[in-house]
Amino acid sequence: MPQLDQRTDAIAASPPSTVDVRLLDNPIWNALTTEHSALAVGDGLARRFPAEIGPLSGLIEPSAAAYEALRSVTGPGGVVALFLQSPPESQAGWEMVRGGLMSQMMWSGEGVPTTAPLAGDVVLRHLTPADVPAMLELATLTEPGPFGERTNELGEFFGIFEVGRLMAMAGQRMRLPGFIEVSAVCTHPNTRGRGYARVVMSEVMADIVRRGSTPILHVFAANEAAIRVYEGLGFAHRRSLHLAVLKAE
Repeated sequence: MPQLDQRTDAIAASPPSTVDVRLLDNPIWNALTTEHSALAVGDGLARRFPAEIGPLSGLIEPSAAAYEALRSVTGPGGVVALFLQSPPESQAGWEMVRGGLMSQMMWSGEGVPTTAPLAGDVVLRHLTPADVPAMLELATLTEPGPFGERTNELGEFFGIFEVGRLMAMAGQRMRLPGFIEVSAVCTHPNTRGRGYARVVMSEVMADIVRRGSTPILHVFAANEAAIRVYEGLGFAHRRSLHLAVLKAE
């Protein structure tokens, strides 16, 4: 596959003409100050989602004052995850837990993919709060990214069941004006290779488009297998972001 363009202004996907695509340059902060403001913990220089939803947090800018404001809403030992435009630098009072280069991908608008019908004993359906234990079990097994007991509150989730057991799922995470993130894409190891990830992602994407928004997603730049799947669904690399998972000392 072609090398990812790491320039901050790299845009391979066509941005929608009626929304401000620059919101995606600081997606967590802009989600927490717009569509997800009701869930935001903190204000001013730093905000985060409740810990039960996940560690995603945003800074208005990566300043010492903003990191200190984030500490005040996180508490000792708390963990946060930031999406930064530049590689993270050491910050007083914070321990780096994990980092990595990510590709932010945007749907190109080429039409929501269609999928072949599932086998008769396989069920695709919308997931409800009653499914949270099964969602947590699958997320713990496959580690698609941070997934907590309230992550399902962020948007719509769809899953595939075999003999009553959840085997694949995908859902919606960050919401910004004009954009909704596809996230928590995971498939049970016993069912990989059956195209389930494509099926649940297509269902999530169709729901996003029906709402008048554009699907986006974030993936580690080194995860070439996942990127190929996403490209096959019409996603294209927009820009690179840097993940910083930090623990408050």
